[in-house]
Amino acid sequence: MSWFVLVVAGLLEVGWAAMLPQTEGLTRLGPTAGFVALLAASMFGLAKATETIPLGTAYAVWVGIGAAGTTLVGIVVHDDPAGAAQLGFLALLVVSIVGLKVASSA
Repeated sequence: MSWFVLVVAGLLEVGWAAMLPQTEGLTRLGPTAGFVALLAASMFGLAKATETIPLGTAYAVWVGIGAAGTTLVGIVVHDDPAGAAQLGFLALLVVSIVGLKVASSA
């Protein structure tokens, strides 16, 4: 169950990071409230997951999901560059996240 919570927390991180540009520097109330709510929920999920998953593993997986997901949102939604090297390193990140899960004893 902790791994499920951690993955959801990582996806919530993608949500708050993707919402950040709409806040326009935290000056727009609605998007800023959504950003803060997603951020708080993501942190809460990470905190709950670390009750049974080692902190270093949980944090690395959480950040990895957030980084990979936010990169994909940037590519798909914001036309961020997506060269072969960037996609290759993104694939390495995903492999690393999976590897941490497989190697974890929690």
